Amino acid sequence: MGQNPLVLVMRFLLEMVALLAIGYWGWTRHAGVLRLALAISVPLIAAVLWAIFRVPGDTSGGPPVVAVPGLVRLLLELAFFGLAIWCLYASGLTIGAWLYGGLVLFHYLISYDRIRWLMQQ
Repeated sequence: MGQNPLVLVMRFLLEMVALLAIGYWGWTRHAGVLRLALAISVPLIAAVLWAIFRVPGDTSGGPPVVAVPGLVRLLLELAFFGLAIWCLYASGLTIGAWLYGGLVLFHYLISYDRIRWLMQQ
């Protein structure tokens, strides 16, 4: 089920919302130039980490720049989505954080085959 096109679209949208949530958090933390710097740099760092550390053979993305075991990738994903949830909550969007967290949980529940594959790598 984890490779179903609808699940892949959902995963992509969750990733994009995560980057927006992280950027929004940066925007709400300070004023002036620091506001813009946080709103751009923190999501950019998260996106780079997301793209670099991959598991060889994972069809939900391209080839890895840095190959990591499946457990490391899974922990990175959980940290990425967890950061997005925290950013929403810390920005005062409590209901959004709960809804987004529920969608992330739902995504991982329906992607059980991918989780099993990651754990075996």
